[in-house]
Amino acid sequence: MKIEQIYTGCLAEAAYYIQSQGEAIIIDPLRETAPYIERAEKDDATIKYVFLTHFHADFVSGHVDLASKTGAIIVFGPNAKADFDFHIAQDGEEFKIGELTLKLLHTPGHTMESSSYLLLDKEGKENCIFTGDTLFIGDVGRPDLAVKSDFTQEDLAAHLFDSLRSKLMTLPDSVIVYPSHGAGSACGKNMSKETFDTLGHQKEVNYALRADMTKAEFITEVLTGLAAPPAYFPKNVAMNKSVNTAIDDILKTGTIALDVDTFRAMASNEGAMIIDTRHQTSFTQEHIPGSIFFGIDGGFAPWVGTLVSDINQPIIIVADEGREEEVVTRLSRIGYDNSLGFLRGGIRAWKEAGLETSSIISLQPAEIVELVNAEKSNLVDIRKPSEFLSEHVLEAVNAPLDVINDQMDDLSKDITYHVHCAGGYRSVIYISIMKSRGYHNLIDVAGGYGLIKQTKGFHLSEYVCPHNTINNMKTTFEIENLKCSRCVKTATEGAATLDEISNVIVSLENNSITFESYYESSINKLEEKLKEIGYPRKEEVSLLDKAKAYLNK
Repeated sequence: MKIEQIYTGCLAEAAYYIQSQGEAIIIDPLRETAPYIERAEKDDATIKYVFLTHFHADFVSGHVDLASKTGAIIVFGPNAKADFDFHIAQDGEEFKIGELTLKLLHTPGHTMESSSYLLLDKEGKENCIFTGDTLFIGDVGRPDLAVKSDFTQEDLAAHLFDSLRSKLMTLPDSVIVYPSHGAGSACGKNMSKETFDTLGHQKEVNYALRADMTKAEFITEVLTGLAAPPAYFPKNVAMNKSVNTAIDDILKTGTIALDVDTFRAMASNEGAMIIDTRHQTSFTQEHIPGSIFFGIDGGFAPWVGTLVSDINQPIIIVADEGREEEVVTRLSRIGYDNSLGFLRGGIRAWKEAGLETSSIISLQPAEIVELVNAEKSNLVDIRKPSEFLSEHVLEAVNAPLDVINDQMDDLSKDITYHVHCAGGYRSVIYISIMKSRGYHNLIDVAGGYGLIKQTKGFHLSEYVCPHNTINNMKTTFEIENLKCSRCVKTATEGAATLDEISNVIVSLENNSITFESYYESSINKLEEKLKEIGYPRKEEVSLLDKAKAYLNK
């Protein structure tokens, strides 16, 4: 038996390869088919089924292409409707893969066709469950993406509550949970960086699996703090229900090497958007006028999907040599299939043809601090509202990047602005878009807020833990809120009751590597507090012993 998680960090997406006795299945594949076919060939295995947990919104799956190339059967759960041939499985239906059995559990809530797949070993024992977007590590799927006239988000949240409690929480604690996404995905709001866990541990630490939670409480908590989903989500859902252009054809067209004249003609005469995928430093130094920066080494695909409103937009590419196919592949993963080629020779060829380039002024925070404090700078913070509320320069205004197309008129073309994000990636996207629309008086603040904080002289707001900012209905000491160094340190100092102390200990133990630098001192402080109240319960003693065991590893 082989179970492999194939994790794609840029989308925070997990596909799965399972093989037994020469038969293999793929769960929730990405658009490209080659990795899965090559993996099966390595085992001399035949891909028998392609299972989908639901119609994904954040990426376009390659299930139709994969089935066409391998002869595999596509499987969805109840309520699924699509334009291609597939098997509609019923709740409880079982599928054989060698000595293994995969059992479909219908778990509606994130969407109405959402299903989880329970893997049973050859003895029939529950081994693991592939939960799709129903259950994440530390979170659950958002129930607001499949709202229809006859289904409100509250209705979907109620279904999700029932699915979790009747189908998943009844399974043995030893079952391993394999979700479709991890931290960074917009399909949830507070996912862990871990990509799998035991169900038993999730029952302890996942707020949505709290044993005494009522349905009304669940609905309120799961819907609180949800940011608006990216604009491309419904387009990807529609594509996942359809037969799309084959990935091989997309790659063939998208990786055509274009000479400078053809490249210019496509931009000028065919309305092609020039996307520059090099590092932001290279882009600020020189780029083709009118090109838009989306660095391939940052949050590339999600930002393209959020900011390029037309999913059929013709795209031509400036990329580092050797990365052109990667760019086209990653665009196709979110349905941007209309890549027409890349500039042969890149920016060097453009300059050798005698064509002009543009640049972005980039200043260090130390170079603008006096202007900001004297209110002679218009400082624009383009981070998310939750980031801004957590901490910001007092003189700054918040203009989130994800709504730039709606708020562009708030800025004047005649005023100079200093623009920053968290680290310097998003600010360059923002400025490149604004420059393409005729706003040329924008200056990048290098290093973003991270470097601003390290620079003396700025007037900064008081820090508010972002986890409480996003979900302020939760208390300071609840386990799911204790995820950053500041909030755990604050909780360590403030914990007074048995429950508060216990929760901080659990959070430290769960995140021992993340909090390693102050783990021992925090545990010692909490032990002192427990001693002051006399170790009233065995539970605290057991928790503390478990946490202290890490110190001896």
